[in-house]
Amino acid sequence: MPKSNEWINSGCVGYRITLVTGKERALSTTTFEVPHRNLCDQINRQIIQSEIEGGVYLDDLAPGDVIEVETRNHAYKLVNHGSGHALISGHPEFCPQPVLVRVEGSNWGGSLLKVSFIGRGMCLEFRHPEFQTITTSPIVDIRQLKAA
Repeated sequence: MPKSNEWINSGCVGYRITLVTGKERALSTTTFEVPHRNLCDQINRQIIQSEIEGGVYLDDLAPGDVIEVETRNHAYKLVNHGSGHALISGHPEFCPQPVLVRVEGSNWGGSLLKVSFIGRGMCLEFRHPEFQTITTSPIVDIRQLKAA
């Protein structure tokens, strides 16, 4: 089974699957999460709900792509630098000016992390060079802006 992104919880791994269908020039792709049989129904529901709410995999963005992530408390601007890194700004204490961070992914306020994913209704988690792990309030909206 091909895997492009993973989420991890206590050693259990789920997969993000992309199906390509159609003939020659009329190709259609569909991406969806496949529930993992070793995860409880609640976790599988959260994973599926994250796909319904929408979001973006950082790995799917080109270097230089810019997204705005609005949380309950702040609006962040992220400039993708590739390999899981981004310049982030928007928090008055942790990143009033752009700082290069490692974007870990998003969580639901606990230890389950959807790696490299930034999703509505979830909390963004990133590694700051000075403040270590930062977890935001829940994400309200995500917008892709023009490249820097």
